[in-house]
Amino acid sequence: MLINRLHGFPYYLCGFMKKVAFYTLGCKLNFSETSTISRMFQDRDYEKVDFYDRPDIFIINTCSVTENADKKCKKLVKEAKKISPESYIAIMGCYAQLKPKEIAEIKGVDAVLGAAEKFRLFEYLDEFVPQKETQVFASEIKEAKRFNASYSYGERTRTFLKVQDGCNYGCAFCTIPLARGKSRSDTIESIIAQAEEIAASDVKEIVLTGVNIGDYGVIDGKRSEKFINLLKALDQVAGIDRIRISSIEPNLLTNEIIQFVAGSEKFVPHFHIPLQSGSDEILKKMNRRYLSGLYQDRVETIKKLMPDCCIGVDVITGFPGEREELFLETYNFLNELDISYLHVFTYSERANTPAAEMDDVVPLNIRRDRTTMLRNLSEKKRRHFYESQLGKQSTVLFEEDIEDGMIHGFTENYVRVRAKYDPILINELKDVVLEEISDAGTVEVSEPEEILTH
Repeated sequence: MLINRLHGFPYYLCGFMKKVAFYTLGCKLNFSETSTISRMFQDRDYEKVDFYDRPDIFIINTCSVTENADKKCKKLVKEAKKISPESYIAIMGCYAQLKPKEIAEIKGVDAVLGAAEKFRLFEYLDEFVPQKETQVFASEIKEAKRFNASYSYGERTRTFLKVQDGCNYGCAFCTIPLARGKSRSDTIESIIAQAEEIAASDVKEIVLTGVNIGDYGVIDGKRSEKFINLLKALDQVAGIDRIRISSIEPNLLTNEIIQFVAGSEKFVPHFHIPLQSGSDEILKKMNRRYLSGLYQDRVETIKKLMPDCCIGVDVITGFPGEREELFLETYNFLNELDISYLHVFTYSERANTPAAEMDDVVPLNIRRDRTTMLRNLSEKKRRHFYESQLGKQSTVLFEEDIEDGMIHGFTENYVRVRAKYDPILINELKDVVLEEISDAGTVEVSEPEEILTH
């Protein structure tokens, strides 16, 4: 047992363990890493508690992609100190790598850990005793060479399994290569072993995650594997009912991958494919590795092989040089494309990126207006997709997501449904018929006795 001391006495002799709470900002990858780090604490006999449960230690995993990272970080630290004034606070993650000195100046922060240090925090942090001066452990990003295996467990019905980290692309708006380093991957053998561990825990769905998962295969600095080979290996793992691919770049989403998913019983018909702009002029300025024609081809190929496939899209509004006619190119391109929903981001300047130095800056109010237009389009696309699924039979994985006496879950093709709450449904896969769209925007399902009653 790890000995934690209070006034010279081990904590376990005082009759209690130190309590630790975690807060994660950002992506699925961050959630998988936070979960793994939390298990590191639990393995050392720390008690994991909720944020509001007066923890002795707060671990905050930050993001650099979401807007106002600094404000969110400061707010979390302030709230943590209100909840537990004598607590120890450590900040890690992408924002910690990019702005360690800035974070160190936030009152109440005891330690900052960069990309190369966060999984080695027990080497750097000893007793987790509040410090008079903030300790900063954030080496240059080139030192982040090691792949740290991670998967989430216990927080959700599905598990996020990290297969890849870092990025070798140089998109003009993105700080991820500066925050996470170069592309690197886990071995297929290691990933399969983790998938088998997950299967033994009664988890029904795995979501593959990474920074640029289509670039999977760089191991120990050399490209030695392909993403398709990983998919084929995972398809053979017993005990997992569903595998979902998270965001994958369109130029890396090959026809071979699409065909494989179409023929697989485990991999679900759902892709999330970043577009960022429907204007070729803007795509070139962004330094993306494809044009709109390739993107359209990928969508059409998917829909030809999997007509009911759900396709999500990332798009950025207000990138420098996005004139009104170029934004309308994006809007019309998306409007005509057979997609299911959008994740819309308002462009915001990021230090040390080429885009931050570009001319023809779009006024913030115009960026926000364009974001609103695309989010409205997203709602129309989602409803149209849901309507296309009504009357069809699907399989729902019900989650511990209960509201107003209703339990929620997702079909294989990512339609969010609800049914009358029944505790026996949690973490169960059930065949249902999609009946109608509720006022809340979810889909009501049929309730045959053998499916949705005791």
